[in-house]
Amino acid sequence: MTIALAGHTLPHSGKVSPASDTVAAMQSREQHHDVVVVGGGLAGVSAAVAAARLGSSVALVTNRPVLGGNSSSEIRVWVVGATAHGTQRFARETGIMGELFLENQYRNPQGNAIYWDQVVLDLVRAEPNVHLHLNTDVRTVTTVDDETGAPRIASVTGWTMGSEIETTFTAPVFLDCTGDGLVGALAGASYRIGREGRDEHGEEWAPEQPDDELLGSSIFFSTHDTGRPEKFVPPSIAKDLSTTPILANRAIKTGDNGCNYWWIEWGGELDTVTENERIRDELWGVVYGIWDHIKNSGGFDADSLTLDWVGAIPGKREYRRFVGDHTLTQQDLLSQRTFPDTVAFGGWSIDLHPVEGVYAETAGAQQRYTDGTYDIPFRSLYSADVANLLFAGRNISASHVAFGSTRVMATCATQGQAAGTAAHLAARHGVTPRELGTDHVAMLQQTLLREDAPLIGVRAHDGADLAQRARISASSELVRLDTTPWATEDTFALDRDAALVVPVDPVLGSVAFRTVADHDTDVTIELWTTGRPQNYAPIAHVSTHTARVPAGAGEAVVDLGFRPDEPCNAVVVVRRTPGVRLVLTDGHPYGVLALRARTADDEQFDDHIPEEADQPVTDWEARALRGRSFAFTAADASDAWRASRVADGYQRPFGGPHLWSSEPDDGAATLTLDWAEPVDVREVRIVWNDDVDADLINLHHHRTPWDAVPTLARDYRIEACVDGSWRGLATVTDNRHRHRVHDVAPTRTASLRVVVTATNGSPFVSASAVKVY
Repeated sequence: MTIALAGHTLPHSGKVSPASDTVAAMQSREQHHDVVVVGGGLAGVSAAVAAARLGSSVALVTNRPVLGGNSSSEIRVWVVGATAHGTQRFARETGIMGELFLENQYRNPQGNAIYWDQVVLDLVRAEPNVHLHLNTDVRTVTTVDDETGAPRIASVTGWTMGSEIETTFTAPVFLDCTGDGLVGALAGASYRIGREGRDEHGEEWAPEQPDDELLGSSIFFSTHDTGRPEKFVPPSIAKDLSTTPILANRAIKTGDNGCNYWWIEWGGELDTVTENERIRDELWGVVYGIWDHIKNSGGFDADSLTLDWVGAIPGKREYRRFVGDHTLTQQDLLSQRTFPDTVAFGGWSIDLHPVEGVYAETAGAQQRYTDGTYDIPFRSLYSADVANLLFAGRNISASHVAFGSTRVMATCATQGQAAGTAAHLAARHGVTPRELGTDHVAMLQQTLLREDAPLIGVRAHDGADLAQRARISASSELVRLDTTPWATEDTFALDRDAALVVPVDPVLGSVAFRTVADHDTDVTIELWTTGRPQNYAPIAHVSTHTARVPAGAGEAVVDLGFRPDEPCNAVVVVRRTPGVRLVLTDGHPYGVLALRARTADDEQFDDHIPEEADQPVTDWEARALRGRSFAFTAADASDAWRASRVADGYQRPFGGPHLWSSEPDDGAATLTLDWAEPVDVREVRIVWNDDVDADLINLHHHRTPWDAVPTLARDYRIEACVDGSWRGLATVTDNRHRHRVHDVAPTRTASLRVVVTATNGSPFVSASAVKVY
């Protein structure tokens, strides 16, 4: 029998050899790549995959046995982002994070944390340019000075636990996606820990004076019902909750698991890295104390419940935040500041927690929502003083207050795709991230858009895209805003204000709501705009009108006479009118959104927040009306869903849906591109409509009734007209993806068409973009 040590084959005698008789047991290796990403959370995964798909050789190095960071089966935090549990509309992340959402929805509808690990791992393993190093802890960073005297990272060295391998990674560009920011700190990058004082950025939510307070860490648990009596003997570490403020200030429920207990948080008064072991022990004590209270206090129906998992790794919320060329602030988010170098977006609330965590006498969270999504600029994703360092995740350049929103994982993933794309471009063109952002930001944005990365409000201008020169038509187009074909017998009582968000392109004139009234009366109808194209709530008042409503079934009709300077969303508000009801529908064209005003009597909108937490500032919500609308007609034709929209440069809703929609039940709906002269086609990219208003969450906070998004085209084919007849270039069945890239046999043609024979359930066929190369 032989064993191998450090590449040598030695005889095995069955006894231990003295150390002096053996060669070095540790292997040392060197690897050179175009890009090195350290940190295997969703930011690092997205960065590595983005760079690899563009052709870079990428090392993805993480000190954990699984990918996904805080979302992995080791910690099990929900993946949330800009949708903010449905508060922000048409805001779900697309790009690489969107791929993970859609694939997890199909493979893992029950939200199994173990399955989620494999969804993330499969995404990475599908990329041959990604060289994955699990269980590899980077502890050493070497730097050199460039010609300007600025430090550059020359290499990082990691130790692979269990394998006794030390690997030194070299590359022209490095990404710190570790969350804690160790790589950048070792390289000498400037960073902040704690809260800035109010005067530094003029932030209302900042403290008067700077301090070292942080958001704490969390450990969760999960349970199941065995169907028979189960006892629980608390370990010595278990806390006696009666000696803490927890019972008075936090809601404990037997049906809650995992991130439902997001408020099990502690350590914000400590250094969350150096005191990580102490924080873990304290959180274990809280978890077992909560479970002891549930099982043994006599106040819960928990006789047959048992623990099946308790986390062993604290999920950190906050530590280092690097200093970039721009520091995102509270004002940037709340004003929805438009950045010329925007590369990602967020929408989660500014979500700050008391430093005492679970022992706080106050609410577990203080939250403030923006009116819609906000931009994240590229200047916040690279170091101000380490020349070749980018970062993504909770360590980006943001104030403590702004970080309260940018820190959530789906938002971190959008940053990761942007930073990974930038790393590829910087390596390929031999520039620094700052030079890329200063001189080549358009190239960065257009590369992101070509890969369907999540940008909102940036128009694609791709000179190589042949679709930009084509005349585009369709077998049918939705040309009238009319929800009445889906009218039901259900009604919505106007005991509160109601509203309908509708695209206006080019005019919104006479409109009518179907009503049922107890008696003749007047209804007040108002027209509002959303303030910014990415918003979906009434922000700016335009006009007020009065409609006479007859007793019984009838209509409320007004002429709004609204012709905006450019296409936009408008909000038609119907004011509270006792005795009047609006007819409800069970369907509507894409981009139409029914809202109702919240009242003091409503149940808590964000049910993941305890009742004592601050209410969101948003005045309108649509959760109760999701998938439904009000029976409504607009007299004027609309251009919002024309076939030409697939080449208008927008791939997400922005002041309108920006997609082609067929009429309902069109059969084999066909989209055709015609050129004045023949073109050579080698690649066709289609961005299908995956309904970014549908809120998909892994490790589910809620579930959806379908495995594939209904609006996605399921079965389709791509054909080219060659010598007067249609020739098949690609055929797809059972599609469940948004962005499909079809490499086709080189074909010279003057006409190309996409024929959709089935969707995943929607009566409309819709597509956001078609690109031809």
